[in-house]
Amino acid sequence: MDMRDKKRLPLGKLRKVKNPNSWKAKTTDELRSDVGLVGQERAVESISFGLTVPGRGYNIFVTGRPGSGRTSYALDRLKARAKSLPAPDDWLYVYNFDEPGQPLAINVTAGRGREFCSVLEELLNELKITISKAFEQSQYEDAKAQYVKEFQEKAGAIMDELKAGAVERHFSLKRTPQGFVNIPLIESEDEEGKKVLKELQQEEFEALTDEEQKRYQTASEEVSQKTLLGLRRIRDMEKDLKDRISELESEICRSAIEPCLADVREKYLDNEPLAEWLDRMTEDVIENFGAFVTAVRDDSAEVDFTRYGANLFVSNNPEEGAPVVWETNPTYYNLAGKVEYESRQGYLYTDFRRITAGALHKANGGFLVLDAEKVLMNFMSWEAIKRFLRTQEATIENLGEQYGAIPVSSLRPSPIPMNLKIVMVGSSYIYSLLQYYDPEFQKLFKIKASFDVDMPRNRSSERKMGAFVANILAEEQLNPFDAEALSEVVEWASREAEDQELLSVELGRLKELLIESHAWALSKKSSLVKKEHVRKAIEHKKYRASLYQDKMTRAFSSGVIRVDTDGEVVGQINGLSVIDLGDHRFGHPSRITANVFMGQEGVVNIEREVRLTGPIHNKGLLTLSSYLGRKYAQDMILALSARITFEQNYGGIEGDSASSTELYCLLSALSGLPLSQEIGVTGSVDQFGNVQPIGGINEKVEGFFGYCSIAGLTGRQGVMIPRRNVRHLMLDHRVLKAVSEGQFSIWAVDTIDEGIELLTGVKAGKERKDGSFPPTSVHGRVKTRLKRLLEDNIKLRKDLSGEVEDAEKKAPSDEGSEDA
Repeated sequence: MDMRDKKRLPLGKLRKVKNPNSWKAKTTDELRSDVGLVGQERAVESISFGLTVPGRGYNIFVTGRPGSGRTSYALDRLKARAKSLPAPDDWLYVYNFDEPGQPLAINVTAGRGREFCSVLEELLNELKITISKAFEQSQYEDAKAQYVKEFQEKAGAIMDELKAGAVERHFSLKRTPQGFVNIPLIESEDEEGKKVLKELQQEEFEALTDEEQKRYQTASEEVSQKTLLGLRRIRDMEKDLKDRISELESEICRSAIEPCLADVREKYLDNEPLAEWLDRMTEDVIENFGAFVTAVRDDSAEVDFTRYGANLFVSNNPEEGAPVVWETNPTYYNLAGKVEYESRQGYLYTDFRRITAGALHKANGGFLVLDAEKVLMNFMSWEAIKRFLRTQEATIENLGEQYGAIPVSSLRPSPIPMNLKIVMVGSSYIYSLLQYYDPEFQKLFKIKASFDVDMPRNRSSERKMGAFVANILAEEQLNPFDAEALSEVVEWASREAEDQELLSVELGRLKELLIESHAWALSKKSSLVKKEHVRKAIEHKKYRASLYQDKMTRAFSSGVIRVDTDGEVVGQINGLSVIDLGDHRFGHPSRITANVFMGQEGVVNIEREVRLTGPIHNKGLLTLSSYLGRKYAQDMILALSARITFEQNYGGIEGDSASSTELYCLLSALSGLPLSQEIGVTGSVDQFGNVQPIGGINEKVEGFFGYCSIAGLTGRQGVMIPRRNVRHLMLDHRVLKAVSEGQFSIWAVDTIDEGIELLTGVKAGKERKDGSFPPTSVHGRVKTRLKRLLEDNIKLRKDLSGEVEDAEKKAPSDEGSEDA
C-alpha cells in the first residue's frame, strides 16, 4: 500500500452527519420545549446571580460576539426579573418658591405623577374663578371702604390739628408739589375793621425788625417739626391701612381657596415634601391673588401661572413592574438628562418645565442596558455613568456650563437618589481595555457574563439545539422544518464552529439561516422546510457575497492566474490560503516556488524582503530554517542560498499555515524530486518536523476542489492536511460527492516525512546512526545536495583565495615603483 492509500481519509471522516431518524420526530413542531438559551450556561448563571445579588458595584458587563444573543437574552432576562419587582416612584420637578433657580424634585407613588399634574391644572383653573368671585363680592368692597373712611377721618383730624396749631403761631400750611410749606401770617384789619390774619409778603417780611424776623423763624421751625410728626403719623396710618387691607384680602383669599386646596392636600397627606410644597404654593397664591383676578377680568392680559404646575419628569406604570430601558444612542444628554432652552426674541429662556429626563432617570428602580462601544464613542457618557455609580444620585448639568468659554447661568435642579443596575454589552476586547486602563471599572462592574460562540456537540446538545430551533420558528412564525432539514441545520452549526465536536451558538446567524430557509420553502410553495431549502439558503448566502471569489476563479479558468492541478514539477507546490472579506471567506490556491543555488544567505522569503509578510508568517519561515539545521546540519554547516515565493501574489501574507508547504517545496528543490501538482497542501510545521493544525481547513479544501473541478477532475487530485485538523472537517456536499465517486481525496499526515513521501512517491528516509540517510531517499538526496553545495562553496573560496594570492605576487612593490 502506497502512502496515498495509507493516508487517505474515509468519507465518514470528512463531515459528521446527523442521522434524521435520531430526532424521533417528523417536524420541529414535535420538539418544542423550554430549553432556554442553549450553550450559554455560564453566561446565564452569571446574569442570574448579578440580578439577585444586592450591594453597590454589582453591575453586569456582558461580553461576546455580535449575534451571540447577548443583548436579546439580557433584555429578555431583565424584563422577566423586572416584572417581579415593584414599580418605582414617579418623579416630579416643581417650582422652588424660595430658590427659583433650584427646582425641587419630589417623588410620588408610581402612576400618581400624571394624576398630580392633572390635579394641579384643574386646581389652577378653579383658583382663578374662585378668587375672582371672592373679590367681586360687596363684603370685600364694603370692608375696604370702611377701612379707607376711618383712615381718611383720622388723617383729616390730624391735618386740622396741624393747621390749627400753625395758625396759633401765625403760620399757614400749604401743600405744594415739593411738600408742605409754612407761610407766615400777620394781623391786619379788613374793610369792616375786623382783625384778620393775612399772608406776609416778602417785602413786608424784610421790613420787619431783626427780632421779629427771628421770632417768625423760630415759630416756623416749631410748626415744621409738628408737621413732620403729623405726617409721620399719617404714613404709619397708611401703612396700617395697607396691612389691614392686605390682611383682609388674605383672609378673603384664604377663605375662598381653602376648600379647593383641602381636597388636594387630603389626597397627598402621606407625602410630606409634597404637602410642604402645597403649603408654600398656597402662600404664594395669596400673595399674588391680583394676578388671578386680572387673568379673569382681562382676557388680553398675559399672566404667567407656570409656577403652579408640575413637570412630570419620570412616570412609571404600577402594573408593569420595574422599568427596563435599552438606550441605543447613549449620548451624554440622553443618559444624564438636560435642561432645554427656548428662544424668545433673541434670548434663551428656560424654567423647571424644560428639565428632561435621561435614560438613567427613566431606569431608576430597574435596569439600564447599554452598548459599551457606543458609550465610549460619545463624549463624557462614560464619565457620567461612573459619577452616577459612585454617588448613587443623578444630577442634571449642561455641558456648556463646564466646557463653555463663558460661564452661563442656568437652572440647577435638585439631584434625584438613584437605585438601579446597569448592564453593559460589549466585546471581550473592550472589557479588557476598560479593565486595564480604568482603575474604577472593576469596582463598578463586578459581574462578568461571557457569551460563548460554541458548545460541545453530543446527543444532548443536538437535542437542545433542535428544541431551540423549534422555539425560534414558533416565535418568528416560520414554517416547521422536517427531520432532514433540522439535521442539515445541526451540521451547518458544526461547520460554523469549524469542528465536528462543536456546535455554533451564534443566535444571529442561526436566525438568518432559518428565516432564509423559510423564504426558499415559500418560493417553492412548500409548507414544510426541507433539507434542499436549507442547502439553497446556505449556497445563496455564499453566492450573494462571492463576487470577488468568482472574479478570481474566472481569472484562473482564463489562464491569468496559473495554478497547475496535474503533473509534477520540481520546486513547485500548491499552497492553500484563505481570503477573508468579513462577510465571506474562501480558499484560494497559490503556486509556491523555490530555487536553491550557491551562497550563504540561507532561506530567504521574497515577500518578506519586500515587506509583504506579517510576523506570524515570518516566524513560520524561521521555524522552517531551524528544521533544516536540525535535520541536516549536525555534522556540517549549511551553505546555501534559497529563494521561496508565492507566485502572482501582490498583497500581504500572514499566518504560518504554509510553513510545511514551503518546506516541501524547498526539499523538492534541494533533492531534485518533482512534487505532485495534483495535491493542494496546508499545515504549519514545528522545529521537529511535526505538521500542526491550522484554521480555515474547510475553505482551503473547497477552494482547491473548485479549481480542480474547473481544470477537470482526474481522480488523483486532493488535499493533504494535518491529521489534527481531521476533526475540523465539515466539507461541502459537492466535495463529499466527488470523494464518494473516487474523483477527489483528502489525505491526513502527522509529519513532514509522511507528507514529502506522499507528494513525491519516494521514501523520506530514516536517519542512520552515523547521521546519514539512504542515498535514494528524499533526505539522502537533500543532504547529498547540501554537501555538494558546501564543497563547491569551499572550493570556490579556495580558488578565489588563490587568485588573490597570485595577483598580489605579480603586483610590483612600492619600492620597485619608485625605482622605476
